[in-house]
Amino acid sequence: MLDAIAERYRRFALDEAHGHSPSYEALAGHVARSDRILAFLGALPADRQQPNLFFAAVRLVAGLPPDAHALDEFVEQHANSIAAVMKDRTTQTNEPGRCAVLLPVLSLLPQPLAILEVGAAAGLCLLPDHYGYNYVHRHIAPPEASRAIAPVFPCTANALTPVPTALPQIGWRRGLDLNPLSLASRADTDWLATLVWPEQLARLERLRAAIATARHNPPLVIPGDLRTDLETALKAAPAGMTLVVFHTAVLGYVSAQSDRDAFAHTVRASGAIWISNELAGTYPDIAERTPVPRRADRFLLAVDGKPVAWTGPHGQSIEWFGQR
Repeated sequence: MLDAIAERYRRFALDEAHGHSPSYEALAGHVARSDRILAFLGALPADRQQPNLFFAAVRLVAGLPPDAHALDEFVEQHANSIAAVMKDRTTQTNEPGRCAVLLPVLSLLPQPLAILEVGAAAGLCLLPDHYGYNYVHRHIAPPEASRAIAPVFPCTANALTPVPTALPQIGWRRGLDLNPLSLASRADTDWLATLVWPEQLARLERLRAAIATARHNPPLVIPGDLRTDLETALKAAPAGMTLVVFHTAVLGYVSAQSDRDAFAHTVRASGAIWISNELAGTYPDIAERTPVPRRADRFLLAVDGKPVAWTGPHGQSIEWFGQR
């Protein structure tokens, strides 16, 4: 089991942190070689061993370790507190920048939209029509009502991407999450901030702007399990709108492929448009149909089970290859 954890941290260092967070790349590489830290992680439940959760918990309890030696000391001195955070919290990286890669799909659909996000956390991705976007060659300003506080998300798009010309029209929105986060809770918003990687200060600033925007336009996120409560949530959507179910970096935390497939079947049976933005391995059958080489460092964006683009994990890029 410890070998599998070590490999997970090696892959995180190479495929995710490399080029984006030098500190996390170095620390993850050290964890993969540290018998002591691997034993600490091995004593936790299997769904509480992931790198993002571990590093965020360490930072919340003791701050960012400046080097591998400091990480060893932090874990030795604060093991119980770090473990408590990892058991209580999850990696609800509610990255609103991912709206930038969802927007091209949302804008192609018949308007207005009724959107339902599973794994919504604090609901920041439920407000794509309240933010601004910079696609390098095209800028979309936030709506006038929130322009003073709303973030503008940068996103590099290739020439094939159907970059939108306007914000989508959303008439209804709702989120579903096992443990919704509260925008009114300082502890919850501090946790969201801690999940942003150390060197990504601009990303952190945009997150805080999105939180401020959401406090003025609070989305409804209800507690529920995507495996058992999806149908009930879908029934609340009003008629006369294009119903959209979307998720990003969520289904990978559902361990059984049978549960992921059952979720997909429920969405398709409802008649909703299904937008999936996940690591390619989450739905291997979808990944097999990509016409371009697989990207380990990207998410795979798919619409109704058809792959259409590779996307940056935090919404920083979109490489479209699908039909419009």
